[in-house]
Amino acid sequence: MDDPLAYFDAYPAAALIAGLAGLMLAAGLSLWLTRFVLVRVLRRALSRAGLDEVGESLRPVNVRLARLVPALIVYQGVLAVPHLAPAATTVIRNVAAAFMILTVVMAIAAVLTLVNTVYSRRPEAASRPIKGYIQVVKIVLFLLAAILILATLIDRSPLLLLSGLGAMAAILMLVFKDTILSLVASVQLTSNDMLRVGDWIEMPQLNADGDVIDIALHTVKVQNWDKTITTIPTWKLISESYKNWRGMQQSGGRRIKRALLIDQASVRFLEPEERERMRRFALIDDYLERKHDELEAWNARLAEAGRDPVNARRVTNLGTFRAYVASYLRAHPGVNQEMTQIVRQLAPTPQGLPLEIYAFTATISWVPYEGIQSDIFDHLIAILPEFGLRLYQQPSGLDVSRLGEAIGTAAKTA
Repeated sequence: MDDPLAYFDAYPAAALIAGLAGLMLAAGLSLWLTRFVLVRVLRRALSRAGLDEVGESLRPVNVRLARLVPALIVYQGVLAVPHLAPAATTVIRNVAAAFMILTVVMAIAAVLTLVNTVYSRRPEAASRPIKGYIQVVKIVLFLLAAILILATLIDRSPLLLLSGLGAMAAILMLVFKDTILSLVASVQLTSNDMLRVGDWIEMPQLNADGDVIDIALHTVKVQNWDKTITTIPTWKLISESYKNWRGMQQSGGRRIKRALLIDQASVRFLEPEERERMRRFALIDDYLERKHDELEAWNARLAEAGRDPVNARRVTNLGTFRAYVASYLRAHPGVNQEMTQIVRQLAPTPQGLPLEIYAFTATISWVPYEGIQSDIFDHLIAILPEFGLRLYQQPSGLDVSRLGEAIGTAAKTA
């Protein structure tokens, strides 16, 4: 039999298999041409133009769009396959059409991801992230794609499916409850500038204490200081409280708020010779001079009024030390001189009299901040005995043993 067409007419099954094989071969060849030839040619052209980054960014989009060609060939070419049942032709065409819809939607999703990547490199991206909105658009796209794909597969109008969504609204609200809450929360967080990537937040109820590294539609990722990652539902940042340290970072100073517990039994008046000896401290020389003149004038008026000397005012070692601490902070290069500085006494406690330092360092970095704070208190603790003051410290086992030894020695001596 010389005529191949006559052969295929005589054997319809062979004609069907040959037609399907030719169709698959054409589809595979078109995929190879588009994905491995045209895409590579485009990448090389962009590379020669100095746009390597653009070509690499567009690669996911190009790969997805390349799948359209074989699907289109199958969609049109199946009509030319001989002896194929009409029902099978319809099914293959519907599947190919559904695949093309899915491919287009995935390409659009890749473009949206690229848009978010490019936008995240802009300076304002930290305060105005769009990742949540991109995810919302993707959800809507895939929902519409699911409706179109389902309508294509069952060979019905999409409007028929959309008309039934009204009855499913309550179910959809329940299914997408977290998505809706997260979308509202994301809009509020962004519009009110409540949270940015890079912010240090503290949320003890969720064990989150660190930097925000990602803000998405459903979740916010926080990298804690121990390098663990805490994932917080976005809507919880609206419904629950958290601390954002951005204000501290923008102020340029980090607060020091710590107290020295002074043994109250060591607080006393200074004798005149002690006041003179303390004038060797350059930081409080002016304070002592000013205080001396003030007290001399006050006490002179008391003497003229014939009052008892017990009413006279005198300088205390604690007041002098407090003045020294205030002057020391004003002279310290690591303390921010433009922000609040307070040296104050708090209410006495069973553990001693707290002398609190409230100031701000000139840096917000953690390590330098701790160094400055430690240097300040190292110096103050070391110089405290110069003012005749002692720190309170609860007795330890060593103190008790020394006391026992002292009592034993005294008893033997007696």
